Amino acid sequence: MSYVTADMAVSLDGYTAGLGQTLETPFGEGALEPLTSWMQEDENAPEVAAVVGAQAYIMGRNMFGPDRGEFDLDWQGWWGPEPPYHAPVFVLSHHEREPLVLQGTTFTFVTEGIERALELAREVAGPDGRIDIAGGACTVNQYLAAGHVDELRLHICPVVLGAGERLSVGVEGFRLEQLGGRVASSVVHVRYRVIHTSA
Repeated sequence: MSYVTADMAVSLDGYTAGLGQTLETPFGEGALEPLTSWMQEDENAPEVAAVVGAQAYIMGRNMFGPDRGEFDLDWQGWWGPEPPYHAPVFVLSHHEREPLVLQGTTFTFVTEGIERALELAREVAGPDGRIDIAGGACTVNQYLAAGHVDELRLHICPVVLGAGERLSVGVEGFRLEQLGGRVASSVVHVRYRVIHTSA
C-alpha cells in the first residue's frame, strides 16, 4: 500500500502558519521567511528533495489559495505556472472546480472529503509509491486523526509565532517513534514513525 508522509515546517511553539493569512502573507504575518528560508538556503538538501519527491500530494484548500469561498478561476496557486509538485495534487475543497493543469502538475479538486482524496492519490501513487500530505495544519491533523499518516517529518525553525495554525490540535490516538534527524544552519529536521493506537 502507498506510504503516506506529512512534511511540515513548524515554529518552536508548534505553529505551521501565523495569524493574518492573506494573498500577500500566505504564512501569516512575519512567518514566511522564518518558516521557509531553509528550503532556499540549501536547495539540494535531502529534506527538500523529499518534500517534492512524492508520487501524489494532498493539500487543503487554504494551502492552494488564500480565499476559502468560491474559487477565483484565474487563481493558479501560490507557485505560478511551474509548481514544485511534479506529480498530481488533490486539493480538498467545499467548492467544485475543473482540474487545473500546469507544468508537471495537475491540481484536482476533491469535494467528497479526505477519504476520497486519499483513494484518488493511492490510485496515482500505486502500491509502492509515496503520498505526501502537503498541508496545511488542519489537513494534516485530519489525516493524523483518521490514522492515515505513516511518517511525520517536521522541519523545526527557530522562531516563536505565538498564535496561528497549529499541528496536532485535537488529535489523539497516536504516538511518535523517532526515525532520524539532522541539524542544519537554520532548521532542525526530525522524522517520526506515526504509531496509531486507535483508529
